[in-house]
Amino acid sequence: MVRATKGARLGPAELLQAAAVARRFYLDGRSKIEIADEFGLSRFKVARILDDARASGLVRIEITTPAEIDIERSEALRAAFDLHYAVVISTPAEPESSLRAHLGRVAADLLSELVADDDVLGVGWGRTINAISSALTDLARCTVVQLSGALTGMTVDESSVELVRRIGAVSGGLVYPIYAPLIVPDAATAAGLRQQPQVAEAIRHHDEITKAIVAIGSWDPPNSQVRDALSDPERARLEHDGVLAEVCGTFIDHEGQELATPLAQRVISITGEQLRSISEVVAVAGGPEKAAAIRAVICGRYATSLVTDQSVADILLAQDAGKIPAGA
Repeated sequence: MVRATKGARLGPAELLQAAAVARRFYLDGRSKIEIADEFGLSRFKVARILDDARASGLVRIEITTPAEIDIERSEALRAAFDLHYAVVISTPAEPESSLRAHLGRVAADLLSELVADDDVLGVGWGRTINAISSALTDLARCTVVQLSGALTGMTVDESSVELVRRIGAVSGGLVYPIYAPLIVPDAATAAGLRQQPQVAEAIRHHDEITKAIVAIGSWDPPNSQVRDALSDPERARLEHDGVLAEVCGTFIDHEGQELATPLAQRVISITGEQLRSISEVVAVAGGPEKAAAIRAVICGRYATSLVTDQSVADILLAQDAGKIPAGA
């Protein structure tokens, strides 16, 4: 936005000329050459007048962004955790479902901006990713690949298969869903399902993924659909092993390290190693109760970018953000 105010070092004639030149340049979009011709000045004189107008306060430039995006916290978070992109939204205290909707809308816009033609887009699952798919209206033509099998007990609209189909419909590219559960009873069943043609086809594309969008589950405090889907003994075993966070079926401890658990053999999903090899993984998660889990995921480099809210950003920035765990 350009606003005219009385300049401190310009005389009346200079002020009027500078105001006219500035209006032509900043408000009308005229080039310096066009302005020079109109006023009978050299292009260099026009450039000097514009510089003087800014230096004197005649012209003040304000950079404004959508009110829901906190620019300062976004940049601070990106720098502190060496992220490719960090987008922090400013929202008042609100129900979790409303926060997910806000995060989903902003993440959908970021996804539209980042994904290019011929990318292979990996899509995680969860209520936040579902909100993204609902808000997504534009996406480059790309291949869409499901990152993990489906949780039981979800409605048709919430299922990960339907989720990747909706995103694929916006893109218009090929879609590779995984017609299998995320967690099966034993390792032999998981191995057999991975050999099924449609499941195998999706898994084959995991090594080709160039960009991905994922959600984060928290185990301490509990806020994870995966955790809720496990039996009490399974949850107890993982908690004993030190799980703090989960992303696409990969279980992560407080230091951002992947936990080797027996359950991993029963999970049909992209592996933690494959996830870390993707050049751009955008994690979307919010709420202060997820701050520790989010930190573990980004410090472990399972995500290269983050969309979150102000409460999470403040917690992360207040911690020793610069120390990435050894081996991450």
